[in-house]
Amino acid sequence: MYAIPLLPSFVLRITKPKRTRLHRQKLQIRAMRAVVQRVTSASVEADGRIVSEIGPGLLVLVGLHESDTDSDADYICRKVLNMRLFPNENTGKGWDFNVMQKNYEVLLKARPFYDSLVEKFRKTYNVDAVKDGVFGAMMKVNLVNDGPVTMQLDSSLSSKNRNEAEGE
Repeated sequence: MYAIPLLPSFVLRITKPKRTRLHRQKLQIRAMRAVVQRVTSASVEADGRIVSEIGPGLLVLVGLHESDTDSDADYICRKVLNMRLFPNENTGKGWDFNVMQKNYEVLLKARPFYDSLVEKFRKTYNVDAVKDGVFGAMMKVNLVNDGPVTMQLDSSLSSKNRNEAEGE
């Protein structure tokens, strides 16, 4: 899958200077970011044709940073595939199964480094259940949300970022 960084590489933080005026300061995000949506269906259209589509499962929008490493991709892959976002019809528990336990699909949407992330998902889960879009193309992403389930993950909790925070 090819992902286009759909999220900015910074967030705005409001700070209060000496004067009473507020100004905005850019805060650099140094992590891979994934926005995960539980869907009943999703598709990606490029150049007037559907290039990928899934039924029930997860739509994952991926934002990459130039400092991302394989450990970031490992972290995001592991966390997304193990998120318990799906109901267990037998017990009535609403958040009991992950996408692999339900045998649902995953649609990923960013490139070179992104390709390695897609490969990790395919190797960890199921080649046929992981789809992607067309990197760099103008795409339309269609989805039908399955409940109010949207999660955001940052790889900032990975060992790379913990080491940077600790000054190692």
